[in-house]
Amino acid sequence: MDAEEFRKWGKFMIDYVADYWSTLRTRKPYAGVKPGYLRQLVPRNAPDKGESWESIFADLENVIMEGVTHWHHPCFFAYFPSGNSYPSVIGDILSSGIAALGFTWASSPAYTELEMAMMDWLAKMIGLPEKFLYTHSGPGGGIIQGSASECVHLSMMAARKWVLRDSTDGQDSGKLVAYASEQAHSSVERAALLNCVKFCPVKSDDLCRMTAAALEEAIQKDKEAGLIPFFVCATLGTTACCAVDCLAEIGPLCSKIGVWLHVDGAYGASAAICHEYRWIMQGIEYADTITQNPHKALMVNCDCSAFWMKDCRRIEQVCTVNPQYLNYQQQGTCPDLKNLSVPHGRRLRALKLWFTIRIYGTEGLRKTFRKYCTMAQYFSSLVIKDPRFEIFQPTAFGVVCLRMKGSNEINEKLAHMLIEARDIHFVTVTLHGKFYIRINISSSATEMSDMDFTWMKIRLGADEVLHASTDICNSEAVA
Repeated sequence: MDAEEFRKWGKFMIDYVADYWSTLRTRKPYAGVKPGYLRQLVPRNAPDKGESWESIFADLENVIMEGVTHWHHPCFFAYFPSGNSYPSVIGDILSSGIAALGFTWASSPAYTELEMAMMDWLAKMIGLPEKFLYTHSGPGGGIIQGSASECVHLSMMAARKWVLRDSTDGQDSGKLVAYASEQAHSSVERAALLNCVKFCPVKSDDLCRMTAAALEEAIQKDKEAGLIPFFVCATLGTTACCAVDCLAEIGPLCSKIGVWLHVDGAYGASAAICHEYRWIMQGIEYADTITQNPHKALMVNCDCSAFWMKDCRRIEQVCTVNPQYLNYQQQGTCPDLKNLSVPHGRRLRALKLWFTIRIYGTEGLRKTFRKYCTMAQYFSSLVIKDPRFEIFQPTAFGVVCLRMKGSNEINEKLAHMLIEARDIHFVTVTLHGKFYIRINISSSATEMSDMDFTWMKIRLGADEVLHASTDICNSEAVA
């Protein structure tokens, strides 16, 4: 494939993606395939001779698109958003075209320096203290990781190293305990598994938040049992219902008892770009490390997970190995990003962030996030008008959790019916023993009419479920 062919088929793919986005409404948001569907469509062995692009593109629809869940469909409401925008896609094209690996400053200076600049931009956009910026005189700074899961794993590694710094025999490592809300993302518990430490889920309050009182009680109990509390993860926007842990109280507690505080703001910290939601960051000054995912709510494609450190040196202590072949003359003047992450090589992920922020501006990104919140509030207003339904209060940012009043069983039937129909797609959660349908506004293409359509589908589904339940009751009564 030469440059001319690349121009031809590259343009074809750009047109294909543009057409895909503009015609998403003609597709179902959820793939209607069964496990193993693709095995019948792809040969068992790789071809001996190269094939034409015509034949490859001819297979896209029936092989790939047939099994794609369309995360940017206006009626896709599952999980958290997967950010996307044309500027971000263009950034990824150039990053792939350059195809360098930015593990040290010398390996590609622009990689390191643009990433440093973008991390400072983001930090200012969401109101982080200056100590997390590279422009500050202290040891703080940021780096782009692949996911929030990587961030919490790395943070826990550094915390473990720090708390065991004076241990000579390593016997204390088996006593270490990490804490997070029972509503925290599963990546926190997984990080504990990977770091070979104990994990304690802290009971949440009525609003599904972790409070300082509950955390302190759990920590004190473990101390009395001879264990060593060393790590706390506070969540700003839990996965199930977007609950915000009481960071303003948790932060001072962690500082007082001397445990490492990681703040998982993968989704919720993006809200701080809007001044009316800046309250979410109260207590952030106590954090040792912070995560926020531009690839969720700030229109940047995955993967792009921002990770800030109060003291980069603590992360470097668990990641740094310097073989001779990576030495260079200016070493030490800029961070070598390989020393701040688990992977050695890295793409130029900062490029798509740079493009997206410059095209939309901070105000444009605020507008998108506010749209998510407005849609969620509008949808909540529709739900509460129907006396058959209830919502988990309060509706937070772009997430609405709703259920029919009554048993979990009837709600499970409703959810199953709606998911099978594939007109709308969502996930379900259980909060304080109650089964909920969880609607998260994920697509920038979603409009008020889509929320009306979604509510209509849920209402009609409820009618059908209730009618079926009545028929069953009548049949049992006759019998």
